Formats: sequence, C-alpha cells, structure tokens
Amino acid sequence: MKRGKLRALPEDILVSQLLRQLELLKASIRSKVEHPLLIVKNMPHYRAMRYKGLKKDTAQLHTLCGLANRMIAKRRLLAPNGQVAS
Repeated sequence: MKRGKLRALPEDILVSQLLRQLELLKASIRSKVEHPLLIVKNMPHYRAMRYKGLKKDTAQLHTLCGLANRMIAKRRLLAPNGQVAS
C-alpha cells in the first residue's frame, strides 16, 4: 500500500490497525529479500549482461547469491559486539 493511503486510514479502527501491521510485515520481508540482491547487483561481474545459455546464466546467478550470503555472514561474524551495519 502506498504511504499516502496508509496515512489516510483512521488509527482507531481495527481494520486499519491490521492493515498497518500487515504493511510492517511485508516491509520486513522485503528488506530481508532485497539486501542480498543488492549485494549481487553491485558485484562487478554481474553488471554486464550475459547471454550464454539458460543453464550457465542460472548457475552464475546461484553462485553469486551464495557468495552474497557468505559476504553477509562474514560481516555479521566480524562485527564487534554483534552490531551489524546495514
């Protein structure tokens, strides 16, 4: 839902409170999914478009996603006191 529509909802109605909670849940899921994809998109080898065949492109994408997961895990492990910068 767009921010303007969400702000226009009255705060005292139960349906609007449920809609706000639903939007918060969707935003948290979206942030967890988009962060690894941002890392993959900013990798230097993925910027150029490849047309080598579906199997090779899929294999490269899976490799880059695995590498992004390792980079995120490394950042969490090396963070002092469990603090992770986003």
